[in-house]
Amino acid sequence: MIGVLLVGVLVLVLGGCGCVVWAARGGPPWTHRVAAATQAAGSLVRWYSREQRRVDRRRRDSVEDG
Repeated sequence: MIGVLLVGVLVLVLGGCGCVVWAARGGPPWTHRVAAATQAAGSLVRWYSREQRRVDRRRRDSVEDG
């Protein structure tokens, strides 16, 4: 079951990346919307990753000071 979910996520990611490229080359209007959603999702993932690193760093620093 988890494998099917991971394959589904992979298909969505690859499709979104394809739409980003197609929209950059002047694709139909729907590709621009999908590309914008893909880029927004990527920004959200990057923000979350940075936030997790900050939290981990604070947690490590507080343990070392403790």
